[in-house]
Amino acid sequence: MRQKNTVLFLILAGAFFLGQGQESRIYTHDQKLYQQALALYNEKQYQAAQTLFEQVKSSTRDAETEANSAYFVANAAVRLNQLGADRLMEDFVERYPTSTKRNSAFSDVADYYFENGKYPYALKWYKKVDQSSLSRKEKDRFNFNMGYSLFSSRKPKEAERYMSKVQNSPTYGSQAQYYLGYIAYQQDDYEGANERFDQITDQELLDEKLSYYQADMNFKLGNFQEAIALAEKQLPKSDRREVSELNKIIGESYFNLQQYSEAIPYLEQYKGKRGKWSNTDYYLLGYCYYKQEDFANAIQQFNKIIGGTNSVSQNAYYHLAECYLNLDKKQEALNAFRNASQMDFSPEMQKDALLNYARLSYEIGNAYEPVPTVLTSYLEKYPNDEHSEEMQELLVDSYITSKNFNGAMELLEENRDFASKATYQKVAFYRGVELFLEADYAAASESFEKSLNNAADALFEARASYWKGESEYLLNRFDQALADFTRFKQNSIATSTPEYDDLDYNLGYTHFKLKDYGNAIAYYKAYADKHSSGEKLNDAYVRLGDSYFVTSKYWPAIESYNSALQTNGPEKDYAAFQKAISYGFVGKNDSKLEELGSFVSRYPRSSLKDDALFELGNSYIKANRETEGLQTYDRLIGEYKRSPLVSRALLRQGLVHYNASRNEKALSKFKTVVRDYPNSQEAVQAVATAKLIYVDLGRVNEYAQWVQGLDFVEVTDTELDEATFESADKQNLDGKKDAAIRGYENYLKEFPNGINAVKASFNLAQLYYAKNEKDNALPHYLTVVDSGTSEYGEQALTRVCEIYIGKDDYNSAISYLERLEATADINQNRTFARSNLMKGYYQQKNYDQTLAYAEKVLATSGIDNRIKSDAQIMIARSAIQTGDEIKAEEAYAKVLKIATGATAAEALYYDAYFKNKANEYEASNNSVQKLAKDYAAYKEWGGKGLLLMASNFYALDDAYQATYILESVIANFGQYPEIVAEAEGELAIIKAKEAQRNSSVNSDGN
Repeated sequence: MRQKNTVLFLILAGAFFLGQGQESRIYTHDQKLYQQALALYNEKQYQAAQTLFEQVKSSTRDAETEANSAYFVANAAVRLNQLGADRLMEDFVERYPTSTKRNSAFSDVADYYFENGKYPYALKWYKKVDQSSLSRKEKDRFNFNMGYSLFSSRKPKEAERYMSKVQNSPTYGSQAQYYLGYIAYQQDDYEGANERFDQITDQELLDEKLSYYQADMNFKLGNFQEAIALAEKQLPKSDRREVSELNKIIGESYFNLQQYSEAIPYLEQYKGKRGKWSNTDYYLLGYCYYKQEDFANAIQQFNKIIGGTNSVSQNAYYHLAECYLNLDKKQEALNAFRNASQMDFSPEMQKDALLNYARLSYEIGNAYEPVPTVLTSYLEKYPNDEHSEEMQELLVDSYITSKNFNGAMELLEENRDFASKATYQKVAFYRGVELFLEADYAAASESFEKSLNNAADALFEARASYWKGESEYLLNRFDQALADFTRFKQNSIATSTPEYDDLDYNLGYTHFKLKDYGNAIAYYKAYADKHSSGEKLNDAYVRLGDSYFVTSKYWPAIESYNSALQTNGPEKDYAAFQKAISYGFVGKNDSKLEELGSFVSRYPRSSLKDDALFELGNSYIKANRETEGLQTYDRLIGEYKRSPLVSRALLRQGLVHYNASRNEKALSKFKTVVRDYPNSQEAVQAVATAKLIYVDLGRVNEYAQWVQGLDFVEVTDTELDEATFESADKQNLDGKKDAAIRGYENYLKEFPNGINAVKASFNLAQLYYAKNEKDNALPHYLTVVDSGTSEYGEQALTRVCEIYIGKDDYNSAISYLERLEATADINQNRTFARSNLMKGYYQQKNYDQTLAYAEKVLATSGIDNRIKSDAQIMIARSAIQTGDEIKAEEAYAKVLKIATGATAAEALYYDAYFKNKANEYEASNNSVQKLAKDYAAYKEWGGKGLLLMASNFYALDDAYQATYILESVIANFGQYPEIVAEAEGELAIIKAKEAQRNSSVNSDGN
């Protein structure tokens, strides 16, 4: 039994040892695989290690090995940045709560993220660590890492709590003191920061980082010399960004020490925040240059300061203005002084800026506001200032030099104490001249009267008398004109005025209009005796001839017309015609025939050619040269179908045939007159003479039948017709205008087709026109115009055109203007027609016709500069509209030489415009400046000019001037929304560009 049991034990023991040996082999295998995985992990072969740890974890029966493998699988996942790594680590902590690696799991992952600079991730895991299980050494490391992660995550207050725990640590103390100091530095606690930095013992840390911050802190504490020394020591050891900041510290320190030349090279080396300077940076460098009197370089810095609204900006703009002044750039200085004067950070600087702004406004003009307003604003703001007297003197003269006479008068009417009597006299005079040039003669006369009522200066009293006379003359108030010209002549200083040269000429015309031909002759002769050439001399000879002619002194008239012909003036054809007619009155019919024949061939395009043909035909008939006479009438009728003389020529032909007993030919001519000119005096005479022929021929029934078809004359009521008309006409001649109007209206109601219907309509129209009742006058003028040719036709046609043009109704006016151009005998009327056809076609956007008529106007001899400038401006505007800027530029250049008022302002703007397009920016600015000074009253052109000036300055790299001008346009030109909109668009573009280099300018343009 014992033997069996022994065998059984041996068998069992063998089985046991056999089992034990198999288990040991498995365990040994797991450990070997675990050690291989751990070696790969330590070699940072995380992917391979993770795979082996997964195998060990799934096969081992050892709980600790399984837990450790799960830990390393999760840790590898973190390092491999695998999706779900966080979950793996959290699962490890939950599944293996007794693992020795449970607490280190959080800190290991946190440390991994910390070491890789992923501080927000590190914070997440550090917050999971159980600090109570950490050793002292581990706690120091944890507190520093936690503090630094919070610091890097921009949580300085929380970071400060953790860093404070290791500030005395042998390992982390210096670095903790550094970051605690830096936090204090960031919070502007420079004394606290310095205290922290002083406790740092790590020399490497001191050399690497602290000098920069200590330099900056000393600068901010006002220790500029210390800041310079520390910053210069740090410069060689710093990176590129710190070098830029250190240069700024040194430069600004020198600036604060007023060592400006030393500051410049350092300030220039500053690269800005993220590559951008601020307004303050530009100011510092600009001011250094300014103090060195390097004004050009100072401007280059100051003018990059855009949109500033603080004391630095006010200083910058004030000093910028001074720099401009030193370089004689007065327009630029004006803008900068104006800007500085609009800020109140320094009241003293504001006042001085306003003073200089006022002075410059007076000197060069101001496109933003009237110069008198600027000067008055200064006086009102600083009434007891030591510069008040100077400002008062400038104000006195500014009304004239700024040429804003309308605004000046309004200001002076409200504030008479602002100027002396002499100043008011001058302003009223110049306002009168301005109104005169604008053809507002009534308002001009009133202004000249105001000037005369404040006659403190004899020179301006004389000149005002003269121009008031000119105004009264053009208003057809000839008696008053004579009184004014006489007052001028009697002024002792008149001979020294520019107007005196034309006095005799004007007195001649005034007496001529008053039908005082004796005095007219005397003054025309006096003018002619003093002059040897000129258009007015030619005109004086012509009017002298007319004065003799009217008074039946035909030989002196012939001599005067001969003198006019020798001067070769614009009325040469008229003088030749009048000379020929005069020969007829002195019985020299042969000479008359010769002169008229010569006239027809010498002046083929004269408006008097139809008159010459008519007179030539009459002269041939009178000389019994009937055939030549009839042929001449035929020539007139064929060549001038619309001439008022055609009806007379036909009547004359009929009378010639009647006198020669060629009754049928006579009747044919008379019937043509009646058919084509039914409401004319010639038609009435034709009917009367035809009646005689029918009676002589015994064909009274035929006459009666013919007359029944005529409605233009009431043959049986002729005496009543004449009596009714004469009654109304007598009221008119006696000056009883209202009674005359009623009489003419009654006549036309009783005899709408009467013998005197045309004359009555014309007289009635004239009376209404004189009362400024132009709507009542118009239908009567139209009646005269539509009646066919008459002696009143041209004048009525001219009035119709004037009335429609006065209403700006060119659609209605154009057909009448074309008719006037075609039929006018008077050159002035033809010129009037062409000038207004030019304007009418421009209004209708018919630019080809506009150009054609402008050229016609310019080809007319003897026209004044105002009409010439109108024509040139039409050419220029049409060229602009059709895109022909070359032609526009040529035309505007011509306008600029002769124009006044609004036309001159327009031309000057385009002068600046074309210079801008040619990249002649400074020259363009000069034109805009002249526009602002000489034509300030025309604000729209001034606003457009300022837009050009802004463009010019930006092209000249002066962003300040460009933006300030555009901002001023936006603020001051609200009544011109298109100008403001363009300014807003340009300002946004410029500010967007400037934001790329100036951090003080927002990228959205604000």
